Amino acid sequence: MSKISEVLDALKKLDTKSSNGVTASDVSAFMNLDRANVSRYLNQLYKEGAVSKSEGHPVKYSCIIKVSSKDKTKSIKVDLKKNTLDTLVGAKQSLEVAIQQAKAAILYPPRGLHTLILGETGVGKSMFAEAMYNFAKESEVIEENGPFIRFNCADYADNPQLVMAQIFGVKKGAYTGADSDKDGLLKKANGGILFLDEIHRLSPQGQEMLFTYIDKGFFRVLGDTENLVHVEVQIICATTEDPQSFLLKTFTRRIPMAITLPSLKEKTIKERYYLLREFIENESHRVSKSIYFNKSALISFLLYDCPNNIGQLKSDIQLSCARAFLKFKAKSKDYILVEQEDLHQRVKLGLMKLQDYRDEIDEILSNMGDVLKFCYDDKISIIEDESKLEEIKEGTMFYDRIEKKIEELKKEGIEEKEIDEILNIDLEKYFRKYIRDLPDKFKKEELSKAVNSEIIDLVEEILLYASEKLNRQFDIRVYYGLALHIQGSIERIRKGIKIFHPKLNFIRGEYAKEFIVSMEIATMIDKKFGIEIPLDEIGYITMFLATNPYEKDRENDDRVAVLVIMHGHSTASSMVEVANSLIGEEYVRALDMPLSMKAEDMYRIAKEKVKEIDNNKGVFILVDMGSLTNFADMIKEELDIKVKTLDMVTTLLVIEAGRKAINGRSLNEIYEACFEIKRYGIQGLASKIDRKENIIVTSCFTGDGSAQRLKEIIENNMNSNSNIKIYALNIIDKDDFYSNLDSLSKKYNILAIVGVMNTYYPNIPFISAADILSGYGIEALEKLIIEEDEYFKIVESMEKQIENIDSYKLVSDIRRTLEKIEEHLSIRLIHEVKVGILIHTCFLIDKLSKGGKETPFVMLNEFRNANNKEFILIKQCLKLLEERYNINIGENELAHIVKMVINNKVSV
Repeated sequence: MSKISEVLDALKKLDTKSSNGVTASDVSAFMNLDRANVSRYLNQLYKEGAVSKSEGHPVKYSCIIKVSSKDKTKSIKVDLKKNTLDTLVGAKQSLEVAIQQAKAAILYPPRGLHTLILGETGVGKSMFAEAMYNFAKESEVIEENGPFIRFNCADYADNPQLVMAQIFGVKKGAYTGADSDKDGLLKKANGGILFLDEIHRLSPQGQEMLFTYIDKGFFRVLGDTENLVHVEVQIICATTEDPQSFLLKTFTRRIPMAITLPSLKEKTIKERYYLLREFIENESHRVSKSIYFNKSALISFLLYDCPNNIGQLKSDIQLSCARAFLKFKAKSKDYILVEQEDLHQRVKLGLMKLQDYRDEIDEILSNMGDVLKFCYDDKISIIEDESKLEEIKEGTMFYDRIEKKIEELKKEGIEEKEIDEILNIDLEKYFRKYIRDLPDKFKKEELSKAVNSEIIDLVEEILLYASEKLNRQFDIRVYYGLALHIQGSIERIRKGIKIFHPKLNFIRGEYAKEFIVSMEIATMIDKKFGIEIPLDEIGYITMFLATNPYEKDRENDDRVAVLVIMHGHSTASSMVEVANSLIGEEYVRALDMPLSMKAEDMYRIAKEKVKEIDNNKGVFILVDMGSLTNFADMIKEELDIKVKTLDMVTTLLVIEAGRKAINGRSLNEIYEACFEIKRYGIQGLASKIDRKENIIVTSCFTGDGSAQRLKEIIENNMNSNSNIKIYALNIIDKDDFYSNLDSLSKKYNILAIVGVMNTYYPNIPFISAADILSGYGIEALEKLIIEEDEYFKIVESMEKQIENIDSYKLVSDIRRTLEKIEEHLSIRLIHEVKVGILIHTCFLIDKLSKGGKETPFVMLNEFRNANNKEFILIKQCLKLLEERYNINIGENELAHIVKMVINNKVSV
């Protein structure tokens, strides 16, 4: 190459980096040549029209590229200020060299340089090739309508001849099956770019044909030995393999430009952040809504080990957004919010690296709130308002039937396979629990109150038939549950309401024998009632036949484990020691995390501890702060163990959790109880709340069968307050059921839950369907209503006697405190005693809030020493009242309350 050509080549390389031209000094320094000689060469190029130069001092030179088109040659000044390549994430960082190479490859005269793009799977080779094509159009190197043809050589790798036919075209009769002439992709790409992905899958013969075109500018169609085809095409190839191992040397020598794209690991955290932002905004565009990201979830994405580069990163983002979208649709939330629970397990582990990358993370996210907003038509914004944050986190929650969920997701374009993955409904396990929890004793005449006698007789016939066919005896609870179910299903079918079973294919394959028998049973029902049982309903009948009500989970005899993890050498151990001494059993476990320990190491220790202490009932983890708050979610997914966590741990919370666990309470129940203690400790005095309307909730497996019938029975048999509202809920999805109860409890006072399955909810009594049918349940509901009215009369009375205190809230708080005392002491107080203590405490709070003195207690020290445990636990329960009403209940007043409790307790 001559010196003048070398100077022109150097100018082109420098010009790609500059937006306003290059000086002779720049070229001289770049080439390490004498400036005067460089200046002479540049002026000669200017006279020849190869470069342009600016007026003024210093003189600056820019490239002029001669571009061949079909009908003319024109000179163009290339404007490189705005182009697609420079908008790629990492253009000024990890992709800077690759982009300089790409620009040079496109701009090099006369038709650019053929290019080989190298890189691991998922680094974005196809995207980069398309960006080069867009740059070529923007630079007017190719026409605006110049083609970009993409072909993956791996698609036909098992048939090399077919690959070559696709690229070069084929003449009729060239081989068996070639029944007509066909143009190849190389000809179709004339005037543009042909992108050949997975080029290492192209056969040696195909590579030879390709480098012949590269050398001479023409090629022959397969089967045509006479005619030559001339085209102007720039070829861009891509491969994940070492080109020296899979490509002919004669081929690689003819590809002058090789561009290596960096892997995701080679990119900075800031680059990954911009990639994430782009992907999330793309998802936002797909759903036409803003997507909110919990800060910890975003940090996990920034730091996790992504196995397959950018492609995997994009896929993981899409999965998390899909899960958040499901919550948004299924629970009618106001926002699409991606939280830690929506992340894949490998992504969640990223948060464990926060300690090592805290400076980089702070640099990116330091001025951002706890929730970040991504919108397809707007830049990222930050939510600072805490009340708004809570609104986003909680949203408006109510229950949708499962088929409505499915239909909504389908309308949004989500594939059925994805829907099945993100719904995460363990229907079969939940169904077994439904059957086991049905009452095992009932009378047929009681069942006839809810179920048509024809159905009862038919179910007896059905189960006799199934017993013979399956050689199996069915428990009375299956009979009871199936009768209620079929009653509701028939009504649903007659009304034309669709029945949907989300796991029909699984049930059909897993329980083939039961499914066949269920089809026969469906025929029996069809003939009896003149209807047509749909296939999905047969799936539900199959589940009744496949369920063994005597099959007990091991968890029934075990208890929830409680684990406390805190920063510091002995912080958790000391707190647990105090709690266990008050509980009276060495039950709660502790893990201390020295400040020097990495989060990843603590996570491994915590995971092993959870495996050790889990009794198949679940583990409740109490932590103080930081990365520990995310351990539960990750352990739950990795070990498939039920785990919940609560942060900002206190001794009171540990005692509450340990005591409830020892008493056999469920994991959800323990969490709710501790969460309420934590919430009351920080909320302060609440504003005045109007009396909530009383309601009753009925529930069943489908929500439309026995729940509706129970509702009718209650409405028809209640003697008092017959206008009380009754809500029938579906319990097929447990999480949604509890979410619905949460929503109702904010607006109403739920007196009781009535159903065929015991669905425990804190502080709300459960009454079985069998009790309702026998009449005992109706009496219990009547008593609850009377007691509730009595409490409200106390409220009305207190309003007249106590000033400056919200009487309704005061009575509610004391009632809740008495419930806590019953829980902590494992006792029960009869209603009349609770009313007496409640009234006493109302006047006590009024007196203390006005600065009144305590009422002395005779022989206080002796009484306290004899009942020290009760003193400590009741004092802790009273903290809610002390904090809320800014009082201190001293030893004398505490002794009076302890005495009332001890003298009137009933053991449970």
